[in-house]
Order: sequence, then structure tokens, then C-alpha cells
Amino acid sequence: MPGSDVGLALGVIALVVMLVVPLPGVLLDAGLAVSFTLAVLVLMVALFLKRPLEFTSFPTILLLSTLLRLALNVATTRAILTQGHEGPTAAGHVVAAFGGFLMGGDVLVGMIVFAILLIVNFMVVTKGSGRIAEVAARFSLDAMPGKQMAIDADLSAGMIQEDEARRRRKDLEEESAFFGSMDGAAKFVRGDAIASVITTAINLVFGIGIGVFRHGLPFGDAITTFSVLTIGDGLVSQIPSLLVSIAAGIVVTKGGTDGTADKVLVAQLGGGEKPLMLAAGASVLMALLPGMPMLPFLAIAGMAAAGSVAAKRAVAEAARVEEPPPPPPYEAPISDTLRTDPLRLELGYGLLSLAAGDAPRLSEQIKALRRTIAAEMGFVLPSVRIQDNLELPPDHYALKVKEIEAARGRLRPPLVLAIDPSGNAPDLPGERCQEPTFGLPALWIEEVRREEALARGFTVVDSAGVLATHLTEIVRENMAELLSYAETQKLLDEMPREHQKIVQDLIPSQVTVGGVQRVLQALLAERVSVRDLPTILEGMQESVASGARGLAAMTATVRARLARQISDAARGTNGYVPLLALSPEWEASFAESMLGTGEDRQLAMAPSQLHGFMQAVKEAFDTAARNGEHPVLVCSASIRGHVRAIVERFRPATSVLAQTEIHPRARIRTVGTI
Repeated sequence: MPGSDVGLALGVIALVVMLVVPLPGVLLDAGLAVSFTLAVLVLMVALFLKRPLEFTSFPTILLLSTLLRLALNVATTRAILTQGHEGPTAAGHVVAAFGGFLMGGDVLVGMIVFAILLIVNFMVVTKGSGRIAEVAARFSLDAMPGKQMAIDADLSAGMIQEDEARRRRKDLEEESAFFGSMDGAAKFVRGDAIASVITTAINLVFGIGIGVFRHGLPFGDAITTFSVLTIGDGLVSQIPSLLVSIAAGIVVTKGGTDGTADKVLVAQLGGGEKPLMLAAGASVLMALLPGMPMLPFLAIAGMAAAGSVAAKRAVAEAARVEEPPPPPPYEAPISDTLRTDPLRLELGYGLLSLAAGDAPRLSEQIKALRRTIAAEMGFVLPSVRIQDNLELPPDHYALKVKEIEAARGRLRPPLVLAIDPSGNAPDLPGERCQEPTFGLPALWIEEVRREEALARGFTVVDSAGVLATHLTEIVRENMAELLSYAETQKLLDEMPREHQKIVQDLIPSQVTVGGVQRVLQALLAERVSVRDLPTILEGMQESVASGARGLAAMTATVRARLARQISDAARGTNGYVPLLALSPEWEASFAESMLGTGEDRQLAMAPSQLHGFMQAVKEAFDTAARNGEHPVLVCSASIRGHVRAIVERFRPATSVLAQTEIHPRARIRTVGTI
């Protein structure tokens, strides 16, 4: 509503002004009427709530209504102390009416009844509501991490979409904020009750004193006058306070129920046949006791018995209603059995807590892995399906790529894995094992020994981290297989608009999407990023223009185009690219062993010669490793593919580069020759 924010600001300022400026009786009556009506409205809204979060403004309303009552209380106190000697209407007609109604002509009885109302509000309703709000806030905040994990687990498992997960997270944040605010707002209600007790005592004691000693009223008249005013003022503040306290109790106690209060109470109290019949029997027994009034107990017994009969009849009618025939059992289409998961992680039942347990959670690390692969390699990794496998031992897991097991390992949560970077077994008490990713000697140790292991220079990883590392390595080894035709088409469709022209010129007139996919797979197989897709397409277009349409030729041209990127990836920590050069003798041997022409060229090298080459490669790389170098193997472009095919069988992570793939401005250093 336009201007509502300004109106609210003016209203709050008016409340503050009421604390210091005297008010005439007419304004006091209007303010007390507003306070009473607002309290009734708040109570009715609380009664008809279905969920506590439907009344998220309740803490704010609680604060403002408390401030309104305090301002009116101060104003009426000022009127009672300054004008109370003039008669019962000195603080307005509302205060006089409430005081006269409760007393009924007897000052002592009126004061006793008013004291009971104070005790009920302060000791029972307000204290109980505050305690419930405190416990609800604590439980809500304690349960928040678990609920967030459940949402993330459902999202990772594909049970909900991102929009639904975002909505649930928002509801969870609103719930925790609401109960936290209610915990603080309950303190306002309690403080209001304490302030009412103090102002009541001030009005009574100081009012009688001022009336007797300053205005010369007889002591009896002073007691009567100021008692009526004090109790009337206390009532017009305590009754709204009691109503708001009851509303606060209803709101905070509705946390586990759905529906309005009347429906919930009727359904849960009057929905059972046996409890109502037992209650009717107890009322009959009370009616038969000597001296007990028979009529009210028998009337209550009759109503309870009627309710029991009605509940029994409702159950019988529900049983007679013919249930619809059960739907035929759902049978998944046979075609569903043909679907395969690109990546699947199967867990033994003892490891299921890793998928929905405490941080660092496995699903979060998988999300981080997908983001890292997208940033480094240029394509979005397919989602990883996580499921249990009762056929696995409880502490084992299996990693499958397109339904074929690629690796498996064993974890020991809550133990953590200690690894010595030097490759030796850590010298600590624990369970010796092999690190599942690289096969290094390692040790499962207790969490309390983590700091000791770190201080001794060991690498310490928890079970989720070990599994995430293993999954990362499997993904890097199988990236080429994970790049599907659909993902390739998606990469082409999502290219920036300024690069769409080359896509239109190249595809499908010169190269098919499948051809692009095979070139990208060839790059990924050697861990070359395909993020620079425009350059890759330019290289393919150049290769086609020169008449080389084969996969090997296009890949070689693209790799030459990516020379800057490939050289940068091969650069060592010292700022240069360490090289192991293939000797002219081996270059000649490979060239002489080639048979065929063009794309049909094949390597036909004698087995003994192949064995000698492999042995020479191993010795050269071992020597370089002992010198602290991690070089790449360099050869001529014509034999690079065949050399790579041999080297990847025993050193899959070793990069084999053609001389044309080393950027002219890259710093290089030859560390050996094969």
C-alpha cells in the first residue's frame, strides 16, 4: 500500500512521544481501545494459522504492541498520579470502567483477583511461552545443518531440481530466522509483564500518598479512588498482554502441526473412540460421588459418549467405503534397461554416511570436481550417480565408467589417511594400507593424531577426500569417453555469438559433429584442454582446407594451433619446459618401421626393438626424476602419434609432444636424450 512505510514510521514516533507527553482522557481511551483490539486480532490470527511461517511478522508485531502498551501505561500512570484525586475518570473512562467492573464494590476482592491475573500472565503463560520459544530456536538452529545436507543430497541424487532446492533453502532460512526472532521477542512479553507489576505498585502506593498528603483526601477515600484507577489501569494493560502472550504460545507450539488450531484439536482429541468413552465413564463416576453436582458431570459424560459413538460410526463408514482397485504394478519400459550411467559411485552400506554426513561432504566435493574439470578442461562432466551396493563389503566402494568398473578401494571412516610424500610408510600407530588412487604406502590413523601427523610433514586426508581424489583421477583418465555426442553439440551451441559463424561454416558442410567429437576426445585422451574451442575449430578448418580430413591429421593441426596452451601446461616450476628428446637413431627406426601411406600408415616395429625403446624411455625418465625434473618427450610430428601409443601403455601420464607443438617463445631446456 502506498505510504504505508511512512505511516508506520509516524506511528512508531507517536509511541515514543506518548512516553513523555501528557495525553488527555479522550486520547487515552482511544489508545487503550486500539491496544485491546490489536491484541484480540493477533490472537485470532494465531488461532487460524496453518503454519508458524505464515506469521513471520509476529516478532515485529509483538515488539510494537509491547511498546504501545508501555506507552499507554506510562501515560495512564501520569494521569493517575496527577489527576487521580479528581475521581475514577481521571485516567479516562476505559480505565474507570475496567476498575469498577472487576471490583464490584469490594476493593479487597478486586485487588486479589487482579493479583491472580498478574500471576497467571507472568508465571504461567509468559514464562512458558518464553521457554518454548527458546527451545524451538535452539532446536531449529541445531537442525539447520542436517536439513541443508538433506536438501543437497536430494539435489545431488537428482530427486529435486535446482529451483525446488532453492525454495527449500529459503524456507529453511526463514524458519531459523523466525524462531530466533521469537526467542528474542518472548523477552519483550516477559519484560512487559514485569513493567506492569512495577507500575501497578507505583500507582497504588504513590497515588494514595499523593492523595492523602498533597490533596488532603481522607485515607479511606484515597484507597478506594486509587485502587479503582490502579486496578483499571492494570487490567487494560494486562488483558491485552495476556492475549498476546497466549498468541505467542500458540504460534511457537504449532511447530510440528499443520492446519488451524480448531481442526488440529478436534482431530486429535475427538478422533478416537476409546479415549472419549473412557472420559465419559470418568465423568459418570464423578457424578456418582457423594456431594458432587450430578447434572454437569452427566451432561459432559453424555457429550463425550456421543462423540465416541460418532467416531466409531465414522470409522465404520470409512471401512465400508469401497476402496478403489489398486493400480496395476508399474513396470518400467524395457528400454530403461538400456540406459547407462556415464559415472557411477557405488558405496558399501558402511560408507553411506559420506554421501549425506558431516562436512566435508562427498556431494560437495563432487560439485567442486565438476567445476574444476569445466574450468580446466573445457567441458561439463556428467553428473555422478551415487548409490548403495549391498554386494560390496561395508567399507568398500567401486567407481564405474559406463557401467564398467574402473577402480575400487577401501575406506575406514572416521579414521583419516596419513601419507608420506616421500613414498615411505608413515611411522605412526595405525592400520597400514595402500592409498587407493596411486598405490602409495599409507596409514589409517585416528582423528586425534591428525595434528601430530601434520607436524611430521605427512599429508592427512579424510575418507571423503580420499574418495574424491580417486574419483578425480579416474575422471581424468577417462575424460575422452565421457565426452558424448550430446555434450559436444551442447558445447557448440553454447559458443559465444561472435564465434557462431565458424561453426556454421564448418559444420556440417566440412566436418560433422561426430568428427568434432572425435578430435576433442583425442585431445582429452592426452589431457589437453578443449576450453579454447574456437581455436580448435580454426585448426580443423585449416586441416580440411589443406585436404587433410583424417582424424590424425586434424588432431595434429589442432595441437599445433594449441602450441601456446600445450607448452604452458608442460612448463615446470622453474619456468621452463623440460624436454627429453628422441635421438636421431630412434627417429630413423620409427620412420623405417612405418608401412602404408597417408591415414593408413601403421607402425610395424620388431618386438625386441619395441622392448628396447620402452626400456630406454623408462631409464631416461627415471634419471630425470632423480634430478627433480618432470620432462615431456619430444619427437617429430610424423611419428608423434605412434610414439604416444607406445608410451601411454606404461606411462599414461607422460606427455609426448611434436616439435611443432612447442611454442616459439616458450623457454625450453633439454634434460636428456633417448
